[in-house]
Amino acid sequence: MSRVRHDWTKQEILDIYNKPMMELLYEAASIHREHHDPNTVQVSTLLSIKTGGCPEDCGYCPQAARYHTDIEGNDLMSVSHVKAQALRAKASGSSRVCMGAAWRNVKDGPEFDQVLEMVRTINKLDMEVCCTLGMLTENQAQRLAEAGLYAYNHNLDTSEDYYKDIISTRAFQDRLDTIDNVRKSNVTVCSGGIIGMGEKLEDRAGMLVALASLNPQPESVPINALVAVEGTPMEDIEPIAIWDMIRMVATTRIVMPETQVRLSAGRTQMSREGQAMCFFAGANSIFAGDKLLTTPNPDVNEDMEMFRLLGLNPQKPFTKISQPKTVEASESKFQSLNEKPKWSRPGHTIERNELAKQKAKLTD
Repeated sequence: MSRVRHDWTKQEILDIYNKPMMELLYEAASIHREHHDPNTVQVSTLLSIKTGGCPEDCGYCPQAARYHTDIEGNDLMSVSHVKAQALRAKASGSSRVCMGAAWRNVKDGPEFDQVLEMVRTINKLDMEVCCTLGMLTENQAQRLAEAGLYAYNHNLDTSEDYYKDIISTRAFQDRLDTIDNVRKSNVTVCSGGIIGMGEKLEDRAGMLVALASLNPQPESVPINALVAVEGTPMEDIEPIAIWDMIRMVATTRIVMPETQVRLSAGRTQMSREGQAMCFFAGANSIFAGDKLLTTPNPDVNEDMEMFRLLGLNPQKPFTKISQPKTVEASESKFQSLNEKPKWSRPGHTIERNELAKQKAKLTD
């Protein structure tokens, strides 16, 4: 019987990752069946409630204001628009809605109050609600929990060692601190990363060490393949091979046996056969819909046909953890503190990010 460990070493994880493929798949699939229904996969919908204009310099992200990527920005959506999108997602088979806003960090005020109302609205539709809004204080996490938030997403992105080659506008520790703030509420944690950004295998293992060391481990871990977007610093990076994705999914499953492993960005570049191997290796969640925030994603009808061919069933909401209660704004114990936390700005220079920034200035 596999057990949850928080003391994995990088070398142990590398040894797992580099096993002969058939041995790796057998071990991962066996562990997956101990802890999960192998024929059930959660379908989630990712909704960009505020697009573009982000002040961060993440090298992979088309929403960074400093790069020229032809992303059409939009202000914060209305609650009614979000509700309509959630109902559409529910009708298509999604049990979770994840709302993303291109913010560095959450700021108290009318926009955050509006997001809290979105959370209340979707939770009342009997759907799991996830948010990814940037860095978050403990009080803000408690306010989201009261509204009925099921999960908060804050990806580590990569290993701590390679992080400084991807982002210079915030520190790796800020991400860990945000996760810690979420843990002080009753909201579950969703945190993973991206592979195919030019990192070494040691960085993939390092990211898994950081995630597995969290106690408790994240309830869900998205594994994304880089989608290289023109105008970003990583626009010329070639897509990773499907075998890398399968190995990463399988290794994540072995290292974090109870976690939902989310097969996330990059699925448009994967065949059905490749995705099937990922499900066999332990992935038990996908994002459906034509976009993942701003990058392409398979059509929901294509996904449902894939489910039919593989005999997979969409997971019902609140299967793992019971539905949170919604506290109305008028009855909330946690009010805005008008906080102004000092999140770090490391300030070092990443050459390829600077080149993309200069290129954007010339284009504009």
